[in-house]
Amino acid sequence: MVQTTNIIKSVEDVYAKAPALPKGARDFLYSATPWVSLILGILTVLGSLSAFGLSAVFSPFAALGGGSGFAAGLLIASAIGIAEGVLMVVAFPSLRKGVLRGWNLLFWAEVLGIAGSVALFSVAGVIGGLIVLYLLFQIKPYYK
Repeated sequence: MVQTTNIIKSVEDVYAKAPALPKGARDFLYSATPWVSLILGILTVLGSLSAFGLSAVFSPFAALGGGSGFAAGLLIASAIGIAEGVLMVVAFPSLRKGVLRGWNLLFWAEVLGIAGSVALFSVAGVIGGLIVLYLLFQIKPYYK
């Protein structure tokens, strides 16, 4: 637990230098986050399960065409996506109650999402993940 706290604190120190959102925007993010987490978590699990199945079906063909690296990356990203989505769904009850545990689960879900983007060589996914982390750190003080 101490290691997790240290990692989050290190990332938080980086985002502390970013400009703060207006209070109204932070309030809105705080109220919407549980529901966004639940909906996107379910969609992420379903999408990742689909991608996992498709990558397993097409990976032999990708190997024939020289695309086995991409197929392996898709398998890894799909597995990471399933874990990310599950974390987002599990975070929902704690996020609704304003408990820090829910925020922590969402943080780790986003870290997994960034890792999945790296596995797929998706620069846009990494940039999007960094933006989501910025938003998460904007509302972290709301969670106790």
